[in-house]
Amino acid sequence: MDNPILRIEHLYKSFGAVQATEDFSLSLETGHIHALIGPNGAGKTTLINQITGDIFPDRGRIFFRQEDVTPLRAHARAKKGMARSFQITHIFENLTVAENMALAICAAQGHNFRFWQNALDTRVVKDRLSPALDRVDLSGRAGLLARHLSHGEKRQLEVGMALTGDPKLLILDEPMAGMGPGGTVELTKLIRKLKGSLTILLVEHDMDVVFSLADRITVLVYGKNIATGSPEEIREHDEVRRAYLGEDT
Repeated sequence: MDNPILRIEHLYKSFGAVQATEDFSLSLETGHIHALIGPNGAGKTTLINQITGDIFPDRGRIFFRQEDVTPLRAHARAKKGMARSFQITHIFENLTVAENMALAICAAQGHNFRFWQNALDTRVVKDRLSPALDRVDLSGRAGLLARHLSHGEKRQLEVGMALTGDPKLLILDEPMAGMGPGGTVELTKLIRKLKGSLTILLVEHDMDVVFSLADRITVLVYGKNIATGSPEEIREHDEVRRAYLGEDT
């Protein structure tokens, strides 16, 4: 991999006696979907928080688009092209779908919020709103209050809001959490549609989703990268089958 979009080198992070990340290294290829899996308590959230700049590693380096971003905070990394959706949906329930997206567009463009001005009336929003809604298949729900969306549609909205800044790397933190079968299918279709237009780091427990979407998979156990490979290689990896997939070898 000549020019990975994200390169992590020998990352360590501890909290007291707990080693949450231990000598973790990883490279993400541009345009791919790379899944990060592991049992509860494996250190996935701690690792993601270090990638996004919400917490800093004790040791190690993080390179994004060939730049060392290790000392940069989350907002600075976001400006360089990182975006994240959270395990718990972050949207404004009492605003419409269009208003949620409009606020995200204004924030992505660096506009100051003026609460006496309707964000939907600004030129930048008028130009970008329809394409942003189309991208996540929510054009038909634009006028609906976000609280009336299904759980799956709320996830679609959150992903759409994250995409308004045209990120190069989108980190999806357990997007299928709490989702019913129908919502999982629709969100899987959306993620597949995004493939190639940006790089996606997918943190997910649903193995059917992971194996259907991922180009590469990394398995995290007790803060360590115990395996990285294609879906086929991960399925056949003895240590992974014992440590995570719960199979005997």
